[in-house]
Amino acid sequence: MGAREPSIRKLSLLTPGNYPDGDPAAGLEDTLRLFEYGERLGIDGAWIRQRHLEHGVGSAAVFLAAAAQRTSRVELGTAVIPVGYESPFRLAEDLSMADVLSGGRLQPGFSAGTPPHADLIGDLVFDGDWRTYDLSYGRIARLMDNLRGNYLGGPDTVIHSPGNSQRPRLQPHSPGLIDRLWYGGGSTRSVRWAGETGLNLLIGNIVFGEHSDDFATTQLSLLDEYRRRIDSSRPARVAVGRVIAPFDSAGRATRERYRQYAAARHDRTLAPQGERRILFASDLAGPAEQIVERLRTDPVLAHTTELRLELPYEFHRDDYEQILHDTVELIAPALGWKRAGTNPRPDLPATQPGRNESR
Repeated sequence: MGAREPSIRKLSLLTPGNYPDGDPAAGLEDTLRLFEYGERLGIDGAWIRQRHLEHGVGSAAVFLAAAAQRTSRVELGTAVIPVGYESPFRLAEDLSMADVLSGGRLQPGFSAGTPPHADLIGDLVFDGDWRTYDLSYGRIARLMDNLRGNYLGGPDTVIHSPGNSQRPRLQPHSPGLIDRLWYGGGSTRSVRWAGETGLNLLIGNIVFGEHSDDFATTQLSLLDEYRRRIDSSRPARVAVGRVIAPFDSAGRATRERYRQYAAARHDRTLAPQGERRILFASDLAGPAEQIVERLRTDPVLAHTTELRLELPYEFHRDDYEQILHDTVELIAPALGWKRAGTNPRPDLPATQPGRNESR
């Protein structure tokens, strides 16, 4: 792969959906408003993380069903649902329902393997010894089979309900959803499986350094591996995530807070971390002009057309709006991105990026 500059066609935000322990409703409302704000700014997608036992969204499908009623155009994604805790049939039902409610805008992303905090909640989720269960790629394959909407039983099998008889299959069936599934890949094995299975690929600011100590070299090799495996006739999508915190429209105290945030995480980017040799990309905090130059020289971004703005954990809604505003106005256009059409819902109130310096 030769050097070239990025040409971004889709810009999305990814947020953790933070909330205070004593007032989750307020934090979740802030995240819904952030999705609305992003749509008004003209971004292409809004994605939520799914977290368990944390101050975040424990059910992405439920949250995105709510977000579908507050937005009308943006794609609604999950990055990612740890499928180990999920029933492949029940999750397929929830995602299909949310997709229908959104008008076909869902972009569900998944991860496989033993999910986080399994030692604490595995016995609460599963009946029997969950350590013997298939928590790997097979669980996602089963979910995909359910989403295809194949009829259950034989050709003469019907089920009866008041006023209706029908052949049984997962309901509601949303035919296009099966083509809008993503996998979060950070290892050679995972990107190979995603490509061979026909999933879109999410790559972010974390990879496993299996063959190199250099983040960009490793992520480029994963991208190349994925594209060798994907069916060339399929229009597979690849979205790159980067932590970006421009502060051009922020006040002095906020700028310093962003600098301190990035500085506190810098040491982890200098060498592989832990037994699995985790490699981290650098956070980009500073003036938009400097961030643009860094992104223009990002070799991975140069070989994709979709950028996910990964918003830092534990920031506040006014911070997120300011970061998103500066990205849309000052950074993404310099990378070739053009904003989507204006929101057709005039009832959504306008807001300005926050500049609260009291924190």
